[in-house]
Amino acid sequence: MNRPTDTNLWKTLMHFVALCFDKPDSLAIRQENRAAHLAFLAENAAAVKLGGPFLDSAGQMCGSMLIFSCTDEAAARALLAGDPYGKAGLFALVELRAYRPVVGVWLA
Repeated sequence: MNRPTDTNLWKTLMHFVALCFDKPDSLAIRQENRAAHLAFLAENAAAVKLGGPFLDSAGQMCGSMLIFSCTDEAAARALLAGDPYGKAGLFALVELRAYRPVVGVWLA
């Protein structure tokens, strides 16, 4: 498996998946805050590895998935707390899970 060349950094970062589920009938909140959310992700691009919206059966955005790296769970929760979607009260439920990446191009 290919790892980042800075092995000390690799060992000090933890990897997380955030599964964020929108409140019912909240598409307007999502759309109103989308530009700020995308700007927030761009500002935190060093930590955010992958992300995107969940889609419902009509193709409308209804949640988010983010994969990111932080020093610990507290830092991961702090990152999520700064997201404009979270600040706007968009989510009914947010699950944060630590995980160990094994394969994928961003590991190269």
